[in-house]
Formats: sequence, structure tokens, C-alpha cells
Amino acid sequence: MYLVTGASGQFGRATLQHLLETYHVPPSQIIAVSRDPSKLAALAAKGVTVRKGSFDDEAALAGAFKGATRLLLISTDSLDKPGQRLEQHLAAVRAAKKAGVDHLLYVSLQKADTSAVSFAPDHVGTEKAIVAAGFKGHTFLRNSWYFENIFHALPHALKSGTQYSAAGQGGIAHISRDDLARAAAAALVSAKDGATTYTLTGPREYTTDTVAALVSKATAKPLTVVHVPVEGLVQGMTGAGLPEPLARVFASFDDNIARGGLAGVTADYKSLTGQEPETFESWLTRNSQALAA
Repeated sequence: MYLVTGASGQFGRATLQHLLETYHVPPSQIIAVSRDPSKLAALAAKGVTVRKGSFDDEAALAGAFKGATRLLLISTDSLDKPGQRLEQHLAAVRAAKKAGVDHLLYVSLQKADTSAVSFAPDHVGTEKAIVAAGFKGHTFLRNSWYFENIFHALPHALKSGTQYSAAGQGGIAHISRDDLARAAAAALVSAKDGATTYTLTGPREYTTDTVAALVSKATAKPLTVVHVPVEGLVQGMTGAGLPEPLARVFASFDDNIARGGLAGVTADYKSLTGQEPETFESWLTRNSQALAA
């Protein structure tokens, strides 16, 4: 039995789709867990077992995980309260152990142990807890940045023609969300056990300047990158109305890129899926109109 948490989120839905359509797992062998099972009616109609589960309710979560053999733990998006995300993850790890899960797979962060991203310690703490729990096997999927993350800032930057960045000339070996979901599904159905870590990247590194140039060409809109220090980026975001704690989270993304936290290309995606990841240029061709809207 394969179980996916966060099943109603974008990553969870994509992983479930790959389990069903790419790897042809029978719906009767899949459990989808969400805080709001009503969002998974279409999956339930296909025969997938749908269960309610909240990382804030550890006792109920153990029941939601019951019967799962291999479980994919997708990290939560609780970033507004310091420490909450890690507590949620630790509760999920304990619940999985109590439920008798054999193999726990965790969606982590590229170079988590050295990353400058403000929430990287949440990933490191979760990985350590999984190792300490002593599952029969575990897999860490250390994902690079999604291509889709550029939707957070670039549409606004395209409107003004200016992108402010503290990433310097750091490289970004990012990859599409769907490719990462395919890799997660592949890892779930894999017969490989023991302890494994995959670092999942795209096929090439890009600097922020290169990304901006490619986006500008694809959208036919001018876009100039203005390089600023991290504190200058924080001040700019707070001046635009973003709460400072959230501004510092976003600024840590650029700081991490500048420090090489998203640099480096691996072959792990191909080793898991048997195919090459989509290129940024290909993804951009499909998404340029949405970026420019």
C-alpha cells in the first residue's frame, strides 16, 4: 500500500497522478491523506482510499496512516509560526512509526544541511528524526527549486520591467514540479529499500540574469535585473507591504542561491525515472503566456 500525504496540494496531486497513470498502480493500493478529503472526490471515485489527516493531530494521523507500507511525507507549508513546521513533521514521523510503516519517503531540500534557506533546519530536523525512528527503510528526496517558483515574483517584475535580486551570480539547477512528482512516484514504487538520498535537479544551471533574459525573450517584455544586498531586498519587500518575517524567508532564497545552495547538476532524476528532466526552455515555452498575463 502506497500512501501520499498532502494529497490535495499541487505536489501531492501530481504524485498521485503519476502513480496511477505513469506507473499504473491499482487505485486499491493507494491511500491519499488530506486535511480536506472532500477535495479528493475524483480520486475516491477511481477507487483510491481517501482519508482525513492533519499533522496537527498526531493521534488521528496514526489511524490515517494505518495499513500503509511505503509512505510519502510531503513537507507542510506552515512557515508563519517558527517551529510549527518541524513539530508537524515530527508528529507525522511518530505517527508513521506507530502505524507500522515499513519505508518512509520524505520530500526535503537540496543541500538541506548547508542551505541558507530560513526553513532548511526544518528539513534537517525531519531527516534526523526519520533516521532515529528506525524504519526498515527511508528515502530522502532532496529537491531543487521548482521552475514554478518564478511565478512568485516574475509576473510583477515583468509589469515593472525590473527584477530586484540578491542572488548574485549563483547558479540554479531548478526542475519542474511535475518532474519532481514523477520522481517521487518512482521512488514510492521502487523495490529499493535501505537508506537512500536523491538530489533531484534540472539538467543545467542558470543564473538569475540568464533566467531573466530567457523570460524576457519568451514573453517579449523587457526585464532588467538589479542586484542588491540581502538587507536591501528585505527593505524593498517590506516597503511594498510584505510582513518582515515573510520578507526574510523570501530573501533567504536569494541568499541561498548566491551561496551555491541550488547549484550543481546530478543524474539522480534519470536514475529514478529512466528519462531526462524537462529543460527550462521547454517549460518556459509552455508557460510564457501565463507569466506575461
